Amino acid sequence: MDIAGQLVTIAAVLLGGLTTHFTNHRMERQRTRYTMLTRWDERKLDAYADYVDRVRTCIYASVLLYEVRKGMRDIERSERELALALADAEGSRGRAFERVMLLAEDGVVEAAHKLNAAAHAIDWRARGTTDGSLEEWRQLHKTAFQAINRFHEAARDDLGVSGNFHGEEHGARDLVLPRTRDELEP
Repeated sequence: MDIAGQLVTIAAVLLGGLTTHFTNHRMERQRTRYTMLTRWDERKLDAYADYVDRVRTCIYASVLLYEVRKGMRDIERSERELALALADAEGSRGRAFERVMLLAEDGVVEAAHKLNAAAHAIDWRARGTTDGSLEEWRQLHKTAFQAINRFHEAARDDLGVSGNFHGEEHGARDLVLPRTRDELEP
């Protein structure tokens, strides 16, 4: 083989080696990028689920306190104990909210702020900081329920989950509340 043929062969081998190296490098970068995105999505999902769980825990604690304060329920725990349990639940909700603030995109953050405001309104009413009728108390819960659904929607959008909650099936559902004593009496 003459020298020109050998140079062409060497050039082809070098070109093939460089192409292989470049392709492997790009594939590895894409794999790393995908892994990082997946890791952040998992953390976001955990943060979003934990936040909604903490919001619901606060609502349940508020309901207990409200019902004991209003004489609607008798339990072995005092108002003071229930108020302390609510304060503890609020602290957990606040920490979960901070995780959402650190990880979420703007739409989720905005939905979380609105949900937090709705949950605080329930907490305040349960403590007696604000006053209102039983119907207004129920409306606060409906507002919080709707805010939870909006938070779910924003979180699903952020995580790239297709579908929505506004279809005929889900949109027709509402917060199920027990009837009042007045509604039960004939």
